[in-house]
Amino acid sequence: MSDNLPSINLIKNKQIPLFDKFMDWILTIGRLIVIITEFVAILAFVYRFSLDEKLVELHSAIKQEQNIISIFKNDESKYRNLQDRLNLAATFSEKATKINQTITNITDIANLIPSQTRINNFILNKDRINIDFNVTSVSSLASFINPLKSYPGIKSMSIDNIESKPSVGLSANITAILK
Repeated sequence: MSDNLPSINLIKNKQIPLFDKFMDWILTIGRLIVIITEFVAILAFVYRFSLDEKLVELHSAIKQEQNIISIFKNDESKYRNLQDRLNLAATFSEKATKINQTITNITDIANLIPSQTRINNFILNKDRINIDFNVTSVSSLASFINPLKSYPGIKSMSIDNIESKPSVGLSANITAILK
């Protein structure tokens, strides 16, 4: 036989057209995008199971803590009541200390009053003492005012009024501010 056999070629051109190349490329990229999207969706699905597990653990931890809090609720109200009573007692103790200090100051001031002095009025406010008194002589007045000025419980002192009365001697009014 001869080497020249007739051949039939049904393909017009051996080169692939540009449109076919583009379509092949688009389909390959599309498949790749679909595979990546499905992979991400599967990862999110699996991750959701771990989040659900954590959520269940957190809910159980919250339930346990709520149970503990409900158990200690009565004790907490007792402790709060005790704390309120302690604060009230501390407040009263502070006030009692201040009152005790004031009484000590009054007692000390009363001990400073000379024997020739007659007290007409003794007024005690929170931080102020007002004394209205009569003395027989200037020396008695000085023997009362000088120790009163140097008394450590008095912040300041003022002599409001001094009058000479023939029947009584000297009438004076002193205001002292306590520390």
